Parts: sequence; C-alpha cells; structure tokens
Amino acid sequence: MSIKLTISAGALFLSLGIIAPAYAQRDQQQKEKEQGRPQQGQQQARPHQQQARPHQQKQQGNRPVQRPQPSFGGVYHGGVQANGPTHGGVHHSGVPQHQGQVRSGFVQSRAKSWDNEHRSWGQRGGYNGYRVPEDRFRLYFGSNHFFRISRLPMLFVGGYPRFQYDGYWVTFMDPWPETWPPTWYETDDVYIDYTGDGYYLYDRMHPGIGIAVTIQF
Repeated sequence: MSIKLTISAGALFLSLGIIAPAYAQRDQQQKEKEQGRPQQGQQQARPHQQQARPHQQKQQGNRPVQRPQPSFGGVYHGGVQANGPTHGGVHHSGVPQHQGQVRSGFVQSRAKSWDNEHRSWGQRGGYNGYRVPEDRFRLYFGSNHFFRISRLPMLFVGGYPRFQYDGYWVTFMDPWPETWPPTWYETDDVYIDYTGDGYYLYDRMHPGIGIAVTIQF
C-alpha cells in the first residue's frame, strides 16, 4: 500500500513539473504579446528576411537606368539641322530669346523707304565674301530650294537678321521692304540665289525684289 502511494505521489509531482513550465512559458509569451515584443519565432524569422534585402537591392542595382534622351530640331528645307530652339527662330547662343523679341527685331530692320535705302552688290562694289561650292549650291540654293526663316536658328547683328541655313550663316545687308507684311519671315517661302553680282534673298510672294545678303561659315 505504501509503495502505491509513493508511486502516485511521484507521478503527480512529475506531472506538475511538466505542466508548470508550460504554463509559465505561455504566460511569458502572452505578456510579451501584450507589450508589443516580438516572440521567439518572429525573432528567428528576421535574419532570413534581412538576408533577402541585399539580394533584392543587388538585382535592382543591375537594372539599366533609363534616362530621357535630349531632343533636337528636325531637318528643314535645304538640309538644315537646327541645333537650338526652333519655331521661334532663336539660336541658342544668340539673342533674342523668344518669339516676341524676334518680331521686334524684324520690325526694327524694316525699311522706311526701300527704294532709297537698299543697295545692290554692284552698288556696293561687288561681292567679295564666301562663295558656296557649285555642287552644294545646286543642292540647297536657288529658286527650287525654298524655306521659311522663322524655322531656322537666328540672331540679330547690327540691327539686321542673321540666320543659319545649310550650315552657313546668312546675314541681311539691307532692310526689308516696308510694303511687306510684318510677319513675312514666318509665313512666306524664301530662297537664296546668286544673281549677277552677289547673293540675294528672294520672297516668292514678292517676286523681283532681292535683299542683299552675305554667306559665312
């Protein structure tokens, strides 16, 4: 009888020894959860997640970075490649800086009396400037190769317009006729030709009138 009691008491103490730590561990986990502390299982999961981040960053670092490509003006009549702002006729290295100033510049270069103010190259003593090679002249100059000045790089020199055409700088030597509309350089097709004694700019809307111009690199 005493042996059975001893065995029963030992089994009871053994059960209490197993259950008590289990309850204590559960109570500890409950307290940590209420206090916002991560449990042991979550703490073990973090190193695995942190190890994955450098791998993800490495994959993103290997991706090529796409950058916007700069855009430039297109090719216009006569093979002109504009290397600055267009549709306002402004050259990136010159003045004026916007279309309103371009119009103001053209207004200032308008003749008060064309018949009295313009001079031909013959009256100027002949043309002594740069001559465009004949093969290139046939490709981009003459009455068959017209363009609009407002679409080309432009600045003003000495109060007269200067624009870039086919890689050359073309400079007005005369004012333009007062009978032409103020926006003729925007709306009218023009061309450059060598007529007798030098280069002239012609407006197809006003035939027979040539504005003396020089051509330079």
